[in-house]
Amino acid sequence: MTTAAGTAMIKVVHDTYADSLLLLVATSDMSECEGVSWAGAVMATPAGRESLAAEGFDADELGDLGSNDLVLAVRAEDQAAAERAFDAGAKAISSEAPEAVGGAPAPRSIASAASRLSAANVAIISVPGSYAALEAHHALTAGLHVLLFSDNVPKEEEVELKKRGNELGLLVMGPGAGTAVLAGTGLGFANDVRRGPVGVVAAAGTGAQEVSALLDRWGIGVSHVIGVGGRDLSADIGGRMAIAAVRALDADPDTKAILLVSKPPNEAVAREVLAQCGDTPAVATFLGLDDLDTPEGVHMARTLEDGALAAARLVGHAAEVSADDLPAAVATAIDGLSAERRTVRGYYSGGTLCYEAQLIIGDLLGGVHSNEPLVEANTVPAPPGAHVLLDLGAEEYTDGRPHPMIDPSLRIDTIRANARDADVAAVLLDVVIGYGAHEDPAGQLAPVCQEVMADGGPQVIAYVLGSATDPQGYDAQVQKLRDVGCIVTDTAARAAFAAAAIAARKPAWVEQPA
Repeated sequence: MTTAAGTAMIKVVHDTYADSLLLLVATSDMSECEGVSWAGAVMATPAGRESLAAEGFDADELGDLGSNDLVLAVRAEDQAAAERAFDAGAKAISSEAPEAVGGAPAPRSIASAASRLSAANVAIISVPGSYAALEAHHALTAGLHVLLFSDNVPKEEEVELKKRGNELGLLVMGPGAGTAVLAGTGLGFANDVRRGPVGVVAAAGTGAQEVSALLDRWGIGVSHVIGVGGRDLSADIGGRMAIAAVRALDADPDTKAILLVSKPPNEAVAREVLAQCGDTPAVATFLGLDDLDTPEGVHMARTLEDGALAAARLVGHAAEVSADDLPAAVATAIDGLSAERRTVRGYYSGGTLCYEAQLIIGDLLGGVHSNEPLVEANTVPAPPGAHVLLDLGAEEYTDGRPHPMIDPSLRIDTIRANARDADVAAVLLDVVIGYGAHEDPAGQLAPVCQEVMADGGPQVIAYVLGSATDPQGYDAQVQKLRDVGCIVTDTAARAAFAAAAIAARKPAWVEQPA
């Protein structure tokens, strides 16, 4: 069925279920087709219908479709462009369809898949949140650890899953666990990082990616990266999986140091997690909470950069962050700014990096406003003249459309609309590469960065989060941004320092310890 209203069209593919990650890929492929201004691939669930209605599509036209029916929707300049987008979306869905193995039909349940793959020990679950807990229970019943990629799982279901995981001696990583690297195998959004002696436990997806990528680029590497979900260290969840992960790494002979990373945690839960570190030396970066009394052998770090450096020292490596050229680059940027440009804007795809930047810039410049504020009162919309850092990967921006790591179009539109305001001195961007990310994010962002900086506009400071061997090519991504005049830093923290230094006209700030 295809219906049209002007340039808005929908197409239904009956009895074709796709998980949330595959829907994001299909949406991205459709959006990139020439002549398409918006595209979305959703299942015909109530939430999917709501997201289409929010974009102006008539959900009533979908009739009595069910949650196993796929809906492709586009706004395009003409019917031919829409049909090209539909073809791209259908191809993305069908290219990942499971094939029969050895003449047998593809398994239709976790139990049947586990029975065929006796060596498997992890199930990756990426279904709508209302179904995710049930599938996770099926995986636990089959004796599998769980990477629960799905969002929107109720807290009470998360508690139940993690209690059961504890009882069975199995990890429940998530909900919303976007990143893990287990015994060298990356799951979700992951970077191609070398094996090494540091084990990472993270209630923060891009926080996990940042510290593991830094350890890789410094020649150290990681033993495992265990993502436990952003709510794990909350009072409601109680750090159940962080504690299990720390104990597992403490018992792992290949792990010589443990690095814990979290968005702002509950203080009592943070203490309990640190108390489980055992005999393995550890360092913790709990953003916004760096003054805890810690057990012997545990060091607190204020930023992700500082945490990675401390972990490197624990395993005998004298890693350091180079800022030799940064003061001069910042001074040059300052010389080109008009006097009224004094504020910082940030447009992040990584929520943890947005938190870290708020911490640094807030210390140096005062209050920072955000849709995910480190200080609860500093929400958006912000007052005139405020520093504003946005997490464009938050749910209010990704409802019905791909995450900005997959599709940078929303971020590009937001930058074009806001970054050149007359008071803006510096614009912060993270560029996350690796498996699951856009094939060339710097190539997509570079033209808009050039537009922002033209004719006395603000300076763009970018950070590329990735490893040298990521499929996009770390060095190539950095060069594309530098070629259009961006300042590109060695860590996300250094980018925040550079932005604050430009806004305050103080180049020396970039040399401060993180």
